[in-house]
Amino acid sequence: MSGSGSIVLIHLAGAVALMLFATRMVKTGVERAYGDVLRRRLRATMRNPIMAVLAGTGLAIALQSSTAVTLLVGSFAGAGIVSGAAGQLAVRGAEIGSAIVTKLLTFDLTLLVPLCLIAGTFMFMATERRDWRQIGRILVGIGLLILSLEMIGQASEPLRESQLMPVIINYFSGDPVTAFLLAAVVTWLFQSSIAAVLLMATLAGRGLITPELGVVLVLGVNLGSSVIAPMLTRGADAAVRVVPIGNLLMRGMGSVVMLVLFMTFKPDVAFIGTTASDQIVNAHILFNVIILLAGLPLAGVVYRASERLVALAAPQEPADALQVAELSALNEAALGTPSQALANATREVVRICETVEIMLKRIIELYEDADEAKIKALAALDDRVDARHAAVKLYLAKVTRNPLTEAEALRCQELIGACVKLEQVGDIIVRNMLVHVRKKIEHGLEFTPEGWRELTAFHASVLANARMAFNVLVSHDTETARQLVLEKDRLRDREKETSQSHFLRLRDGTPRSVETSTIHLDTIRDLKQINSLLASIAYPVLEEHGLLRESRLKAG
Repeated sequence: MSGSGSIVLIHLAGAVALMLFATRMVKTGVERAYGDVLRRRLRATMRNPIMAVLAGTGLAIALQSSTAVTLLVGSFAGAGIVSGAAGQLAVRGAEIGSAIVTKLLTFDLTLLVPLCLIAGTFMFMATERRDWRQIGRILVGIGLLILSLEMIGQASEPLRESQLMPVIINYFSGDPVTAFLLAAVVTWLFQSSIAAVLLMATLAGRGLITPELGVVLVLGVNLGSSVIAPMLTRGADAAVRVVPIGNLLMRGMGSVVMLVLFMTFKPDVAFIGTTASDQIVNAHILFNVIILLAGLPLAGVVYRASERLVALAAPQEPADALQVAELSALNEAALGTPSQALANATREVVRICETVEIMLKRIIELYEDADEAKIKALAALDDRVDARHAAVKLYLAKVTRNPLTEAEALRCQELIGACVKLEQVGDIIVRNMLVHVRKKIEHGLEFTPEGWRELTAFHASVLANARMAFNVLVSHDTETARQLVLEKDRLRDREKETSQSHFLRLRDGTPRSVETSTIHLDTIRDLKQINSLLASIAYPVLEEHGLLRESRLKAG
């Protein structure tokens, strides 16, 4: 590549942009395909300190992001699902997992680029199955990520001949504090320590960054990465912010301490690798291993210090966490303009969707860990759904007093229908599923491991479909609507398989299967009914485009 310095920087910026996009593509693909499964496994294994570290490591490798794990664990700790100390250890493991991903991506993986792109594109385009399409997305993302690293190397090649680069490198080598802070800012802008370390390792491999400067930059990357989660949760409940703040204390303060020690003793970095690129990546791994080892005995202390920093005086009752001041979008002044009024009603229905999603997420948690306060909190959410449902119906009734176009009349009916279905979903959760929860608690019942896996997997599918249904309500996207109705059919098949497995356990006389049989089957039935109600939200969209027969989805 030839041309001016600006052309070189444009090519380099494009390569970095592709790397950030590919990293996010892999992360979102994993979240969509396996997110709920990974969350359940993380939650189930965090009671043991060592398992907490390993779970955090595995989840960070899967999600390509330690920040995502920090946010997830923080939400668990805030909800009381896991202890704060275990959460700190899981985050320490996540940092190790993130560093391992960085190391793997520094190997020569050129051959994987065409293989991942071909396989991923084929899987994404050749099937309508959501899980296969997400795997295809992941493969394409991996291919683009490796390709972006090659592009960064090629784009930075002309910089080796630049007369300005040695001046810049010499300056930062003589001013490690500025270099440290600059790396932190870049990492915060990237929102990814993996991307930042890979960029620096690639530039070091081209001789543009010295190993000593690279170590300083890596320490800055870790400071910047530790700031991301606290910034993203700054508006969240105090209990949720404790784990991210704890990570900032350990990793952020640790990076500052290590910088001071490095500047004071100026150790030879040759022992951590044979090339500048290896030394940078290995320094990143070594730093996080040191922080992990220091964090094992300090997890409880750091958590208590984090609590004080966010002024968490005492654990809040779940019901208090749900008392959020809310404003209604149903502006009476807009009733004379149907288009504006329908937009207001849509906003309010979206809020109902959000509340129903919270209810659907929390009900399965109550099957595993419930008390009277949590049950009352969930029931209070249903009261909120009922109140909003009644308000939206009354508002839309007032809208229909004005002349409406055909499209506006159809939208009005669609919103009313969606409200009715959402209200029914809330009723099923509170009047049916909460009853099962109470029965399980009162009789001290426990599901078999196989039965619980079946229930949680079935619930995860319903929750994923619920999110699709809410998206369809807002976007009117026909492809998502088709996918939602197809998933309804697949869920019906899964229900049959789950029921058959359950009856086989009953036949074999498994004691816990016998004790929990009614709860198990009734829960599956309730979840199936919820899924059917939510899937029907897609029908008006499909009917509008002629994609729905009287009794089934048309082939397309």
